[in-house]
Amino acid sequence: MPDPWTLRYQGFDPVEEGLREALCAVGNGYVVSRGAAPEAVADGVHYPGTYLAGCYDRAESRVAGRVVANEDLINGPNWLPLTFRPAGGAWFTGPPAEQTLELDLRRGLLTRTALVVDARGRRTRLVQRRFASQARPHLLALESTFTPENWSGPLEVRSGLDGNVANTGVARYRGLTRRHLVPAGQGADGEGLLWLEADAVDSPLRMALCCRTTAAAAEPATECREGWAAHLLTLNGEQGRSVAVTKAVAVHTSRDRAIETPLRASRLLAAEAGDFEQLLAEHVLRWAELWRRCGIDADFDGAGPLHLNLFHLLQTYSEHSVDLDVGIPARGLHGEAYRGHVFWDELFVLRLLNLRFPELARAVLRYRHRRLDAARREAREAGLRGAVYPWQSASDGREESQQLHLNPLSGRWLPDHSHLQRHVGSAVAYNIWQYYQATGDRDFLATAGAETLLEIARFWSSAATYERGRERWSIRGVLGPDEYHDAYPWAARPGLNDNAYTNVLASWVLARAQDALDVLPGYRRDELRERLDLDDAELERWHEIGRRLHVPMHEGVLSQFDGYERLAELDWQAYRFRYPDLRRLDRILEAEGDTVNRYKVSKQADALMLWYLFSAREVRDLLRHLGHPAGHELLRRTTDYYLRRTVHGSTLSSVVHAWVLTRSDRRASWRYFRDALVADLRDSQHGTTAEGVHLGAMAGAVDLLQRCYTGLEVREDALWLDPHLPSALGRLDLDLCYRGHWGLGIAVDRRTVTVSLREDRQEPVRIRLRGTEATVRPGETRRFHL
Repeated sequence: MPDPWTLRYQGFDPVEEGLREALCAVGNGYVVSRGAAPEAVADGVHYPGTYLAGCYDRAESRVAGRVVANEDLINGPNWLPLTFRPAGGAWFTGPPAEQTLELDLRRGLLTRTALVVDARGRRTRLVQRRFASQARPHLLALESTFTPENWSGPLEVRSGLDGNVANTGVARYRGLTRRHLVPAGQGADGEGLLWLEADAVDSPLRMALCCRTTAAAAEPATECREGWAAHLLTLNGEQGRSVAVTKAVAVHTSRDRAIETPLRASRLLAAEAGDFEQLLAEHVLRWAELWRRCGIDADFDGAGPLHLNLFHLLQTYSEHSVDLDVGIPARGLHGEAYRGHVFWDELFVLRLLNLRFPELARAVLRYRHRRLDAARREAREAGLRGAVYPWQSASDGREESQQLHLNPLSGRWLPDHSHLQRHVGSAVAYNIWQYYQATGDRDFLATAGAETLLEIARFWSSAATYERGRERWSIRGVLGPDEYHDAYPWAARPGLNDNAYTNVLASWVLARAQDALDVLPGYRRDELRERLDLDDAELERWHEIGRRLHVPMHEGVLSQFDGYERLAELDWQAYRFRYPDLRRLDRILEAEGDTVNRYKVSKQADALMLWYLFSAREVRDLLRHLGHPAGHELLRRTTDYYLRRTVHGSTLSSVVHAWVLTRSDRRASWRYFRDALVADLRDSQHGTTAEGVHLGAMAGAVDLLQRCYTGLEVREDALWLDPHLPSALGRLDLDLCYRGHWGLGIAVDRRTVTVSLREDRQEPVRIRLRGTEATVRPGETRRFHL
């Protein structure tokens, strides 16, 4: 990206088309539309997907002799269809003779410039601009400008809406039920509007689209069939003169608020929408506001990918998402990978949003709180108390993890045990506490946050069993973040015992639950304890378990789980010789008739996640609180040990390793940072970005600049700073929001840290920097020398 604000692709490459469509998507938090050509259909090269936040449908499929149910993010009706032809020619279906795609990140505008040559040699220059309005989230717009270069005569344009779509964007899901929408009506009215309705197959969800297509001196004819409606316009094509066609499409669903019906709301919006330039101007104004709140000025060669990552984050989750009751899908709203589900990836996103858009972070946590009863139900079904959040979440909060998964290398469907990753509940608790630390929002803690945190703590207390031989508590039958290991090779049942990350974080949750109670006003604390039937004996049990959970170690390092040292070492040299890419080592071994469970290998960071969430001092304190000696060398030894055994099969792994290496090997840290920053831009997972961006890695890479290299932490009612800039990074300037201060500036270079505060609030901000404590008052700037 030579221009840090423009993603540009030259020419047409069918192999890369899926990647380009995902990265050139336009959206606004309510709807995201992939960057497919308007004339394209889903044909194995193109995939014109449109996704509306929170719109799921459940369907049953027969797999390997079993009936399984999956809830999928619906590929919505296609609003894009638009093609043309010189009279007497064939409709243009692509590809063009020449093409350039430019995504303007500053303005949220995708521009396509193309040359189309038909069978008779007639050349037409085509320029198309599109956006999903940040000012009017239910509105999408497409402008197409045609310039005949060597011909004159009638120019015919067909602009339509297509409801005959299916979920076919992920090859390994194509054996499952694909149809999630059925047409519910289509037509045109006397006001020049097209409309189309579609219903979800297995939910009471209805989608409605209404389209207005306009061009100078052109009266449209109408073409309709089931699930399809189109306007046909005939224009005067004159050599060397341009003619424009504008398409404005409004979309609503039955999930929307403050509407009578989706169709009526879409009709009203489409009818009153202004011309393209007017709509674009108000859209660009909103993007300017967003970029002001995302101020990161980093002195290094990589601003383009930085802006691209922020751009897709803000397209997936924005102010328009706040009232929708939706989480943050791990793959954005850019494709159908992971079926559009919500994972723990929000952990990596909220660490960024807390200090940029706290209102968005709060909305994500509200999404989790609304599903607290579903989490309680999940715990009861496991014979436990409290709340256990699902590894994969969608519409109602039940566990959406698949029961079987396909290994494309062997063609076998295998049991999927990923639902045993119970640490997702601790991630929710961590997000709640970090949000509170960044905002001081006691109202949220009192009305939703504390109750959620307490029920997660209750689950960990219920899940722990006492081991008399060790005189310690144990958490058994779970999986850690690694994802490769889901069972012991010598055991018949899935699950692992005493995963270090899970246990340490569970201990932290049990302690923060008590802190949350202490923060609340007395009357609210009493109400919560009464509501949850939380007595002193149970709190004392939490305290006891939180101090005595077992954390396994071997060879002077933190063990990933109890018994890890009994696993075999992989012959790395042999496997790297046979397989250039080991990121899906689990699939490779299974296809060979082996299992990854036998070996000391990791897909991604597991035990090292502790040093991602907490500073080295905090990790030492947590381990010592648990009665385990933890010296200063533990981080270095543990990092070295697992780094040699990790294949980075997840884009999140580079984020975590960049973080933990900051204090010991800044050069290696920077290398992992660059890997994370461009993971989707370079499609480092070899084809997966086409199925949806990796939003956790995108946000995590940005957060490495915001918090890792500045050493920025929010805890104990203060901002902590401990900068360690890599040699390739000369300076960092940040504009943050902290506890109601919308104008907190932090500038870091190799010699100084400067903190400034605008005069928009009365309260000062406490700063802790390498043992120094200071207070910065509104309107004041303080410079600290390193």
